[in-house]
Amino acid sequence: QLQASGGGLVQIGDSLRLSCAASGFSLSSTVMGWFRQAPGKEREFVGAIQWYNSRTYYGDSVKGRFTISREYAKRTVYLQMNSLKPEDTAVYYCAADPIYNVDRGTWSRPDTYDYWGQGTQVTVSS
Repeated sequence: QLQASGGGLVQIGDSLRLSCAASGFSLSSTVMGWFRQAPGKEREFVGAIQWYNSRTYYGDSVKGRFTISREYAKRTVYLQMNSLKPEDTAVYYCAADPIYNVDRGTWSRPDTYDYWGQGTQVTVSS
C-alpha cells in the first residue's frame, strides 16, 4: 500500500528526491511520515505532512535541508533532500497514519503509523 523509491548512492552536498506512492486507503485524513534507520541505530523521525492541507513537521536533524511535499493526483509524497551529509546515510521509510490526527507531537512516533513502505537505501559517500 506504500511504495517508496528514489534511493541511491550520492556524494556529500548532493540532492536526492524520494517518492512514496500510496494506494488502497483514503488519503483525506492521512498524515504521511518519513523515517530513517541507520545500521545499529533506532528509527529516526525525518518529517511528516498532513495530506489535506500540506502542513509539515520536521525532525531537528533535517530542518532547512529536507522538504516534504505531496502530489494530489498521483497520491504521492516526496522527500526532497538537499545538502546531503554522510550522517544522512540510512534506509528511508515512508509511513501513513490514515486516522485524522492534528497532534503534531505524535507525528514523530513510529507507533502512530499504521502502514509502512518497504524502505529505500540512501548512501552519502565522501
